[in-house]
Amino acid sequence: HVDRVACPWLSTRFVDSEADFLFVPTSRVRQAAEAAGAIPFDAADVELGHRDGKCSFETIIEHYGLKDAALLRMAKIVHAADIAAEIDSDPLARGLEAIAVGYSLRFPDDLENLKNQFEVYDALYAWCRLETGRKQLS
Repeated sequence: HVDRVACPWLSTRFVDSEADFLFVPTSRVRQAAEAAGAIPFDAADVELGHRDGKCSFETIIEHYGLKDAALLRMAKIVHAADIAAEIDSDPLARGLEAIAVGYSLRFPDDLENLKNQFEVYDALYAWCRLETGRKQLS
């Protein structure tokens, strides 16, 4: 639930503000990406998917060389929330996972979910900016 929204948020805020997203069944990801000339993400065996213990959000950050300290803090939260075995590795992860599930129940259409849930990620990023700013001052 988490990477499905976190990755489009990351992409539109830090990579391509004009990006469009196409959601298809897992079995059709490669075919749909090729047909649309799209870059697949958060799917098995794609460059911007889970890799080397990282979630898709982290591989996008790595792929595009993003270095923003607040974004890197946010990546730790997203990682923990997205990878069930590591849910307790960050104190905010269970809350983010609960919010992601709740939004997907309220807005089962992926594009509607993105539209509504981006505010959550904007707020989380703002908190991460505050948090990393405090640590840099100490």
